[in-house]
Amino acid sequence: MNVSLRQLRVFEAVARHLSYTRAAEALHLSQPAVSMQVRQLEDAAGLALFERLGKRIELTEAGRELFHYSRAINRSLQEMEEVLESLKGVNRGRLHLAAASTVNYFAPRLLAAFQQRYPGIALELEITNRESLIQLLQANAVDLVLMGQPPDRVEVEADPFMDNPLVVIAPPEHPLAGVSAIPLARLAEEPFVMREPGSGTRQAMERVFSEHGMTIRQGLQMTRNEAVKQAVRSGLGLSVVSLHTLELELETGRLVILDVAGFPQRRQWYLVYRRGRRLSPAARAFHDFVSTEAIAVAGRVLRSPGVLVTD
Repeated sequence: MNVSLRQLRVFEAVARHLSYTRAAEALHLSQPAVSMQVRQLEDAAGLALFERLGKRIELTEAGRELFHYSRAINRSLQEMEEVLESLKGVNRGRLHLAAASTVNYFAPRLLAAFQQRYPGIALELEITNRESLIQLLQANAVDLVLMGQPPDRVEVEADPFMDNPLVVIAPPEHPLAGVSAIPLARLAEEPFVMREPGSGTRQAMERVFSEHGMTIRQGLQMTRNEAVKQAVRSGLGLSVVSLHTLELELETGRLVILDVAGFPQRRQWYLVYRRGRRLSPAARAFHDFVSTEAIAVAGRVLRSPGVLVTD
């Protein structure tokens, strides 16, 4: 089969986005140029690579197979380019990151500091939930993932880089606000605003109650941290969240942290990547930067007045 690297790169973008328009935008090409490259690749393969379902496109079986190989080829080409660039110094390259939604509260400061040190490295960041992060790791589709508890079902390397304390929050007028050493059994009487199933915070929360033979009285279920905090502020229940999500609320007094026995729950943030993946020079630079600088750059909330976290 006679195919070009350009055709594989264009096909991989269309397959990743499942959109000719979005692939064209990502590649800075016109949509007709993208469509032409895909048609030429289909002619060379002798098989259809996409099928149209209404307004959507989906990969055919042949398309899924080719997507697997084209992704591996494009990763190898990118790695080759970055290794060659590294011989000139870590000043160029591309870095594809993914992070848990909670990381988004400190990720901008972290990326801004990294970009100042390495202005020539182009950054791409996906913010998503835990299940999507695991899928990205399974597909070896990103350089590094910033997340909480590393997955069990994927072979990964995981390096902790910063504490991620989980705390119980309430509105400031709640009867338990200001009470010392609240027993966990008392919390079991309160409704809790929960993240969606599969969320790392929810899993940790359920584990704490389960270890003490208790069940959580579940109230509302939310898919975003901001919605969880808003629900707690409105008096719809308590919740357990990462301390890193609370900087604004603690500064303004909109929420308080309850003094609960056994809390804060000690967790870690991890830099995670697929085992066997060779980190590019840009990825290695980011890994080393986060490992040494994350606490100073992103950990300001941990030192905020009134935060009940001790070493």
